[in-house]
Amino acid sequence: MSLRIFNTLTRAVSEFTPAEPGHVRMYVCGMTVYDLCHLGHARSMIAFDVVQRWLKASGLKVTYVRNITDIDDKIIKRALENGETIRNLTDRMIDALHQDADALGIERPQHEPRATDFVPQMLSMIGTLEQKGLAYRAGNGDVNYAVRKFPGYGKLSGKSLDELNAGERVAVNTDAGGKHDPLDFVLWKSAKPTEPADCKWDSAFGSGRPGWHIECSAMACELLGQTFDIHGGGADLQFPHHENEIAQSEGASGQPFARTWMHNGFINVDNEKMSKSLGNFFTIRDVLKSFDAETVRFFVVRSHYRSPLNYSDVHLNDAKGALKRLYTALQAVPPADVTIDWADPMAARFKAAMDEDFGTPDAVAVLFELASEVNRSQSAERSGLLKALGGLLGLLQTDPTTYLQSGAGLDDAAIQAQIQARADAKKAKNFAEADRIRNELLAQGIVLKDSATGTTWEAAQ
Repeated sequence: MSLRIFNTLTRAVSEFTPAEPGHVRMYVCGMTVYDLCHLGHARSMIAFDVVQRWLKASGLKVTYVRNITDIDDKIIKRALENGETIRNLTDRMIDALHQDADALGIERPQHEPRATDFVPQMLSMIGTLEQKGLAYRAGNGDVNYAVRKFPGYGKLSGKSLDELNAGERVAVNTDAGGKHDPLDFVLWKSAKPTEPADCKWDSAFGSGRPGWHIECSAMACELLGQTFDIHGGGADLQFPHHENEIAQSEGASGQPFARTWMHNGFINVDNEKMSKSLGNFFTIRDVLKSFDAETVRFFVVRSHYRSPLNYSDVHLNDAKGALKRLYTALQAVPPADVTIDWADPMAARFKAAMDEDFGTPDAVAVLFELASEVNRSQSAERSGLLKALGGLLGLLQTDPTTYLQSGAGLDDAAIQAQIQARADAKKAKNFAEADRIRNELLAQGIVLKDSATGTTWEAAQ
């Protein structure tokens, strides 16, 4: 079975074939770095980390670009509030982003362009759009995109211009020298006297800075070419950001922009989208204070990337317990080093799930069936296959005992001393004392497990 992907542009699942045989070019919209990343950002990063891992596992070369927006109204506002330079703020937030992403096992993209390094390319694209009559200089100094002059506008969102116009709340004020049409959007923002010097660039359009949408168009085309294979991002970016990217990029080049569009679903809290603007967000660091990073990754991966994902401690605890069952199988039967044989029935089912629009829920279900098989057969080879398949999702690569004992309030030496004291009590037939020791450890978050080979322990859920 060949890889099939749901393409937002065509609204259908279809066979995926890269334009260049054997080489996938993928661009994913990254973060605007004015604050710490929240769990919604984690979901997008994990979703496309899994995508690029599976593409590579399928024998494809992947050129993966995930941008950083390091100039923006929110960034300027936060830097002024903090009394620091824009560069200092964005450098700190990028470092924090990398720390959070690394903790979650997210592989670094091949390219991570900062918008401020690509302003010349943005200005060049704006100039081309102006020459083609798709951009105009407004009386207030901005340069705007003339949406109605691009025939394909609305094809990604599936809305007509009239529908979009009916929902547009931006007032047109031609007297103030602004937009000619409420649907038009800014390509170049004229500098304001009150703004700091480090957010202004000189240009043929006057001093100013790029609009948000033009950043991604310029960086994607510069690093991947005018047409590339996959463009990804959160569902909230489908309109207007990605719609505007298409208008800019295709308007400038005359060529198709991205061949396949992928959008991951929201993380919800109380049925509302998690976002900084709504104030209902949890930073990655907040969540990692209560749950280990692999549990968070597993919580995200076991849902399909396009589905909404409901956040709660209950769901995270359930994910933690489920992941521990997989690790328990690996601990009981140490895995052999194996090369995945895709003809193996379990591996074949895993592959079929992933080849159908990166179907991680079905792929995870295969992992649990394989864990049950490991427990029955006690086969190191089957345990090795479990670990290898888990690795394709960025899971199950920690030493099982280390994982199962992580988060314990006592160190191993103290626990082993208690285990020995309990064994001595049982040998002396002092079962009340043995039970007391077990219960005392349980109260401290330590679960003892007796077997024919002795007693082991793990941290309670």
